Amino acid sequence: MSDVLISAAELAERLGEVTLLDVRWTLADPDAGRPAYLAGHIPGAVFVDLHHELADPSQPATEGRHPLPPVERLQESARAWGVRTGRPVVVYDDSSGMAAARAWWLLRHAGVSDVRVLDGALSAWTTAGHPLEAGEVRAEPGDIELAYGALPVLTADQAAAFPRVGTLLDARAPERYRGEAEPIDPRAGHIPGAVSAPTTGNIDASGGFLEPGSIRARFQELGVDLSAPIGVYCGSGVTAAHTLLALAAAGVPGALYPGSWSQWSNQDRPVATGDQP
Repeated sequence: MSDVLISAAELAERLGEVTLLDVRWTLADPDAGRPAYLAGHIPGAVFVDLHHELADPSQPATEGRHPLPPVERLQESARAWGVRTGRPVVVYDDSSGMAAARAWWLLRHAGVSDVRVLDGALSAWTTAGHPLEAGEVRAEPGDIELAYGALPVLTADQAAAFPRVGTLLDARAPERYRGEAEPIDPRAGHIPGAVSAPTTGNIDASGGFLEPGSIRARFQELGVDLSAPIGVYCGSGVTAAHTLLALAAAGVPGALYPGSWSQWSNQDRPVATGDQP
């Protein structure tokens, strides 16, 4: 049994024992999550707004598109979701964990020790024949106390220096890494020294995570020394958490650069292009 992932079968058995969070969100349609949740969600799940609750959109562009929220505000949100001391948390989305991983990472970073992501996302639940319920769930307020620092993070300066001590992974699509396309952020390219490792490579054809051995093999084939430090960034620090989740499932630790490319490209920092780090 993984300590970061949970199967649909296990979740069905433990449904009343966990705090369940629905984190449906995509960059292509960021406002579609709540209507989809209201139409049908796993019974007992509380909706979490990634953009407003798992990030701080009030920050200037130089801090990136999804800066970490102040821990006091995250604690207020987590209590409203019903997160309680000593009670396990399960998070899910409908995009192979790409959004749910942000909630996993942020809650773990804030000190919640037992947080897992539904492997295979919502489709794994429905494919197994488990029911959905419609409408809003209002949780009984929780009592969780949060403090950042349980997981490692990188500043922009630390990300710049990271390739000298380990591997810095770029989890974005290959064309964005190479600088051939940049649909969102001010400049195209990647952080000098970073290695391209698209997040989509963490999952199999069914949308579930690769087995731990396959995850380790994937990164070793990319030239990553799994015994050395690993840092990860993406566009805004959301899907990078998915790669950290995959690594954690394989027993490999890593650090997140929360500002990611959206912060880096908004500052006066060097940019590399092409296939090579």
